[in-house]
Amino acid sequence: MYHRPVLLKESINGLAIKPDGIYVDATYGGGGHSAEILKQLSTGKLLGFDKDSDAMNNKFDDERFIFVNSNFIFIKNFLMFYKVLPVDGILADLGISSFQIDEPSRGFSTRFEGALDMRMNINTDLDAGKVINNYSESELKEIFSKYGEIRNSGKLASMLINKRKERKIVTTEDLKNAIRSCVIKRNDNKYFAQVFQAIRIEVNDELGVLKTFLKETANVLKPGGRLVVISYHSLEDRLVKNFLKSGNFKGEIEKDFYGKPQVDFKLINRKPIIPAEAEINENKRARSAKLRIAEKL
Repeated sequence: MYHRPVLLKESINGLAIKPDGIYVDATYGGGGHSAEILKQLSTGKLLGFDKDSDAMNNKFDDERFIFVNSNFIFIKNFLMFYKVLPVDGILADLGISSFQIDEPSRGFSTRFEGALDMRMNINTDLDAGKVINNYSESELKEIFSKYGEIRNSGKLASMLINKRKERKIVTTEDLKNAIRSCVIKRNDNKYFAQVFQAIRIEVNDELGVLKTFLKETANVLKPGGRLVVISYHSLEDRLVKNFLKSGNFKGEIEKDFYGKPQVDFKLINRKPIIPAEAEINENKRARSAKLRIAEKL
């Protein structure tokens, strides 16, 4: 198991697991959350989804467990295939796993030099190198502003266009060196993290995928089933918050002809659960995590 699970106790408690229930770990990774779910199952079933083929190295040899090497947006298709619809609970730990971050060749980390890749599914065509070297200045400005919330996104995009004319930007260090003069107030680490986040979201269409997944959860959960989501930045947390509250991504509750709210979930925790200081000290990845729990109506 290469992934230390964030908010482990809180997220497992949020699922309110029934020993004979059917559960989904939508972001299997190193299997940390799944291991805890299996401990609480007797005759129940657990399906673990992960589009990263490396996660297959961590799958459990357990008759109660099914590993699905696929993106979680296809959750309904696979639950139908395995004849386990509807399910009692779904857990999603969004973002990237510790293994992906710590593997230089994947290009996710600002700490290691590696290829400009950033694909969560290595079989897809678009990678970070193509974004940096092929996107137009206006396209780059938009993704840095929208997905990285970078204030000087125009200057950043212009700088990249000029630098790539001199030579192709191939590695993560090439990228950092090309944009170093754009760093605001010399806060290198935070700035580079925002840039890498923006590129990663674009490469993997993370927000579009999350929207599709959230809408599917409403179709596959039993009434009373739990949805537990851990997010790591404001863009994805806002989507989760709005969807669970209102059934849409604007966060505005709509009513039918009779004035009945058109919502699919009841919030279990009004405010997000955040890690204790002790967990953050042990696992720096936990510092930005927010956990939201809801129950299907």
